[in-house]
Amino acid sequence: MGIALIILFLALFMLGVRVVYAILLPSILYVLLEGLPPGMLAQRVTYALDSFPLVAVPVFIFVGNLMNLSGVTERIFKFADTLVGRIPGGLAQVNIFSSLIFSGMSGAALADIGGLGRIEIEAMKKRGFSAPFSAAVTASSAVVGPIFPPSIPLIVYGSVTSVSIVQLLVAGIVPALICILLLMITAAIIAIVTKMPRAERRPTVKEVALSLLPALPALLAPVLMIAGMMLGFFTPTEAASVTAVYVLFIATVVYRELTWRHMWQATLNTALSTSAILVIVAAASMFGWILAVEQIPQDFAKFILQFAQSPIVLLIIANLIFFIAGMFLDSTTATLLVVPIIAPPLVAAGIDPVHLGIIVIFNLMLGLLTPPMGLSLFLVSTIAKISLRQLLVALLPFYVPLLLCLGIITFAEDLVLWLPRMMR
Repeated sequence: MGIALIILFLALFMLGVRVVYAILLPSILYVLLEGLPPGMLAQRVTYALDSFPLVAVPVFIFVGNLMNLSGVTERIFKFADTLVGRIPGGLAQVNIFSSLIFSGMSGAALADIGGLGRIEIEAMKKRGFSAPFSAAVTASSAVVGPIFPPSIPLIVYGSVTSVSIVQLLVAGIVPALICILLLMITAAIIAIVTKMPRAERRPTVKEVALSLLPALPALLAPVLMIAGMMLGFFTPTEAASVTAVYVLFIATVVYRELTWRHMWQATLNTALSTSAILVIVAAASMFGWILAVEQIPQDFAKFILQFAQSPIVLLIIANLIFFIAGMFLDSTTATLLVVPIIAPPLVAAGIDPVHLGIIVIFNLMLGLLTPPMGLSLFLVSTIAKISLRQLLVALLPFYVPLLLCLGIITFAEDLVLWLPRMMR
């Protein structure tokens, strides 16, 4: 029955049925055929959403929306432009560096693209960069958002697997920095070869200080959040609330650009985004419970362990599974449906669950850049007003550093777990 359930889900999904319905319909059918009480559906949905860590999801979404509407993102961009605009690649480097800063407050790739990405692409086009290249840099650098804390996908992963969310968020710091470094090196090489524009001179100390001053309150937000979690002052959910209050404070008192209209728009956008995520969480929880009842994870564990027991081989298999899953499913759906099946046998074979979490989420973020379900591709191509084909061609060089970073994350376990182990 469990196998039939999965086949029905895949069939509905391939037929173009919305993913939440493709999950719910087989679940409802299972409950009816098995003679279970219909109230079981409501019970499982309620249980899935009754989660304290998930409270952080709408709060971080709200923070990202608030920054986009209150001028915080523009100040971050101007500071990054002053600091790294002279490096070969100019605004391309600014784009990548800004994504690291912005990701420390939004926690989502699409928030980075939808907010800061619009500013970056327009600025790059005005400086003489082609629209496809500008879009490619924006899309590839947005991968960092869900790896560097706060990370909404890592919070969802931690909720599903009962792994420490603090450990997961801290583990994402080093991989995110490596990814940014590799992307900046790639952008510099492309810029040198194609002679792309950059700032005419290096900034003076005074110019850096003058651009840092207005951006400093915004830059302190991720520092406050990460330091607080590492020192044990608050949990990720509490960190989200602290960050939201802090951003509200700087937007109203320091920058004085936040209006009631901004607040309403940020709240509305947050409600829409949160609803889309939590509806999938609720539906997938019911689906996952049924798979557990049918012992699908246990059967899969026996199947996969008979072919390979080496942690390295298992990690390669996990990479392939989640890379393919990311091509067809959004990160939340993939995490909720695939992780409960794949993670248990890998952890049982000796793979650290925190290390596995970073591998899983990075693979799913690469899925945002791969057809047919690459949400980042569609959003960026719309903003840049280019075709999907133009964007994919421009993205080809940037797949190299992203895949290289995935290799480092996969095989350099000590590097990924360095910071989390300091906290244990």
